[in-house]
Order: sequence, then C-alpha cells, then structure tokens
Amino acid sequence: MKLNSLPAIKGSTHRHKVLGRGRGSGHGKTSGRGHKGMKARSGGGHRPGFEGGQMPLYRRLPHRGFKNVNRIDYAVVNLAEIEDLKGASFGLVELKAAGVLRTNAPLLKVLGTGEITRAVTVTAHRFSDAAKAKIEKAGGKAILIKAAVSAE
Repeated sequence: MKLNSLPAIKGSTHRHKVLGRGRGSGHGKTSGRGHKGMKARSGGGHRPGFEGGQMPLYRRLPHRGFKNVNRIDYAVVNLAEIEDLKGASFGLVELKAAGVLRTNAPLLKVLGTGEITRAVTVTAHRFSDAAKAKIEKAGGKAILIKAAVSAE
C-alpha cells in the first residue's frame, strides 16, 4: 500500500478560503485579517523567536565556547588496531575497507597505544612520536603523506 493509493476520508479535504471578493463572500474588505495592526499589513508578522519584546530565550541563555574554523579533523587509529589486521601495508583506504575507520574520514593520524610485533608499512598524514618509534623498532616503515591542508 502506498500513500497515494489511500482513499480520501470524508471531511479531510477542504476548499481553499477565497479572500477579498466582496462583502457577500464573508471574506471581503479586510479578508479575515481584522482591523489594523502588524498582522493586518502586507509582510506583517514577526520573526521566529520573537517574544513580544521580552528578551528572547536564545538571548537569555549563556553561550559558551567557540568553534575553531581552522580545526583539522583527523581520523585516529592506534597501533593495537593495526596489529589485529592482516596485511603488511596500511593507509587510509585500507583501514576504511577493513572497517576500522568511518568511510568519510578525511585525514589519518596513527597513535602509539598498543604494541606492534611485525614489520608493517603505515602511510598516514600524522604519526605520534611513540607510534613512529614502535613501527620502526618492529622493522616497519612510517610514511608521512603531505596533506592538502597543512596542520603546521
């Protein structure tokens, strides 16, 4: 069953209100807008959040912190997670395919939590000092990719 195949229930649809067509129509002269005032005017009414001149809620509540427009977002992977994976070479694409990282991860940073016991080649945009040292100690390589957005 689809929404367009449902029958219209009696009384669910209404004729649109015809306005400004003379006094005999019942909606002539002021067209249901009453007399004067802001809501009777063309373009009248108030903005969302307006509380009749009372200080609006969004101005009464405290606003804290700020959003850094220059923030660079890294997807983070630990050495323990790389150790669990099969293979000898790992980069952003391989880790996404393995399900370790989310598919929209922009840049990759490798952190040194956990141990690595085999020689692997890891390609990333950033390495922590501990991660780089552990990878090289195990006989592997830590290859640094130059990111399009520089973090320095």
